Amino acid sequence: MRMFNNTGHRSLYKAAQRSSRAALAVMVCAAAAFSQQPASRPSAGTPAGLVAEPYTIPLWEHGAPGAFGQAPEDQPTLTVYLAVDPKATGTAVIVAPGGSYGFLAVNHEGRQPANWLNALGVTAIVLRYRLGPRYHHPIELGDAQRAIRLVRARAAEFGVRPDRVGIMGFSAGGHLASTAATHFDDGDPGAADPVDRAGSRPDFAILIYPVIEMRPPYGHQGSAHNLLGDHPDPALLDELSNDLKVTPRTPPAFLFSTSEDATVPPENSVLFYLALHKAGVPAELHVFEKGPHGVGLDLSDPSDGIWPTLLANWLRGRGLLSQ
Repeated sequence: MRMFNNTGHRSLYKAAQRSSRAALAVMVCAAAAFSQQPASRPSAGTPAGLVAEPYTIPLWEHGAPGAFGQAPEDQPTLTVYLAVDPKATGTAVIVAPGGSYGFLAVNHEGRQPANWLNALGVTAIVLRYRLGPRYHHPIELGDAQRAIRLVRARAAEFGVRPDRVGIMGFSAGGHLASTAATHFDDGDPGAADPVDRAGSRPDFAILIYPVIEMRPPYGHQGSAHNLLGDHPDPALLDELSNDLKVTPRTPPAFLFSTSEDATVPPENSVLFYLALHKAGVPAELHVFEKGPHGVGLDLSDPSDGIWPTLLANWLRGRGLLSQ
């Protein structure tokens, strides 16, 4: 079994960032054309569509439960990228960057896909979740569930519909997204916090070269170590191997991977797709021949760069790009 440490994984991310720099520059320039408003949260009297600059809010206003301190790494946040006209689709996507649960690739797996989603009329919300080895499961899942609840509970503020809240994850962020898609509840109607009254089930999932398995031979060792520690209980490895947790209530999913991915083998995506298919859950899987791990949107590549178009078609086919 071939394993990669966090240093090797991080270097692959850096290479992918360099390869997509040209595409990112185009997106940033396009976004800048709309950036006439200050980078701040819109006021109640400001039309949301006029605010193009992202703004950041805490997941918990009075401090995150289970936090070890008040430093940025202890307090998870959401950075909101409103679509120019969010009501055009009413769709929101929470984006979970990858990074082996040890760091976050917030540029090419956060800001760049957020800008791309905005161009489709989709409001994108980038999640900065807590990381290992400082934090272990279930903290990360709790952050993702809170993000889904918060966006759903405050859907009117973001100009989106509470039944169109999806989650998108890359690599380890894909594991977090698939965990949220297989471990959820319908909310607590008696909770004092109105956010906790909302359900945590995403309405759809977008999984990009995702970690799905925590076990050999396909699990990613670095992600498993950062998420679960040195000697995880085998039962916990099963619990978080998310292909084993698919049910008919798992939301529809789009999956993308490549045959050349030697860091997170495409078998992760294939196993999850087969579990979805067996459960009768609508799903679409694309495994491209070429491409390393961590490519992001890779819009400059004539082959891999087509997968965002396939995703846009999938979203459109599910009615998520129109009211």
